[in-house]
Amino acid sequence: MAEKVTIYDLAKQLNTTASTVSRALQNHPRISKKMKARVMELAEKLNFQPDPVAMHLRTGRSSVIAVIVPRVSRNFFASVITGIEQVAYQNGYSVIISQSNEQYETEKAIAKALLNKKIDALAVSISAETTDYSHFQPFINKGTPIVFFDRVPESLNVSKVEVDNYEAAFQAVEHLIAQGCRKIYHLSGPMTLSVYKNRMQGYKDAMKKHGIEPQENWFYQNAITLETGTEATKQIIQSGDLPDAILAAGDFSAIGVILTLKKAGIRIPDDIAVVGFANETFDIFIDPELTSVDLDSQQLGETSAEILIEQLNQSPEEREEKHIKFPPKLMIRDSSLKAKKYD
Repeated sequence: MAEKVTIYDLAKQLNTTASTVSRALQNHPRISKKMKARVMELAEKLNFQPDPVAMHLRTGRSSVIAVIVPRVSRNFFASVITGIEQVAYQNGYSVIISQSNEQYETEKAIAKALLNKKIDALAVSISAETTDYSHFQPFINKGTPIVFFDRVPESLNVSKVEVDNYEAAFQAVEHLIAQGCRKIYHLSGPMTLSVYKNRMQGYKDAMKKHGIEPQENWFYQNAITLETGTEATKQIIQSGDLPDAILAAGDFSAIGVILTLKKAGIRIPDDIAVVGFANETFDIFIDPELTSVDLDSQQLGETSAEILIEQLNQSPEEREEKHIKFPPKLMIRDSSLKAKKYD
């Protein structure tokens, strides 16, 4: 069996020190890009694998990044986790994942448990119930790098990575209006979360731009699951006041909309157009295929991890709070293309 390659082997071949190699592998800002590239190239060539135990002994770190998400069953969050893992593993860190199941108390208990585990860094997307963020304050107080992604707390001065949800909803509404829709209903998430508040505001401003005043009964809050999307659509049908289109704040609720409309014999998009959020993998397998806003989930994960790695290589005094917003991309498919019938 071949002997395991160490940082000392890399250092010898590169005619440098083991400490320089170690810092290069951790993307330390004081190591030049040229040296980092040389180290990474040789590490890949020799199939070098970082030793987490040795790293812990050298740095006092556990070499662990923790991630808290609302639900791992959502492809969106699974894709974010993939992005985090790729960057973390490339830099010698392992990842542990916990899910809050959209519950504040569970999220708080997870945070307490992670605090006792002495993790190195934390990436979080808050639950639908979370309005108090005090359970994250101990991490901030002890200098643990923390970044929030997608669902971010507005009141905490920490790094945040998200898609421009205001612009995403604005674009989606303008697309529907371009298809001839004016009576557009919105199935939103809880207004306690900025992600859904921003989508709501984008929806309202796009409608206002085109001289449309949404009525109170055009809004259905807390409709982000298959079940709540289904229930909201049943209520819409029972009211007899049907819209031209429905903008759902999530793809799972949008699926509930489509299935319920089809069961009632309502044609999509001819009678009612439908648009969702998240661009889940199942969107292209339903009939009609679902128009949805792509939230660039893997890039969200990669960027979140890159921020954490950068901050792990800095002192708390050197760290800068970052707020990154990615532009949205509307994936237009058959569920919203009313103009298609005129082709």
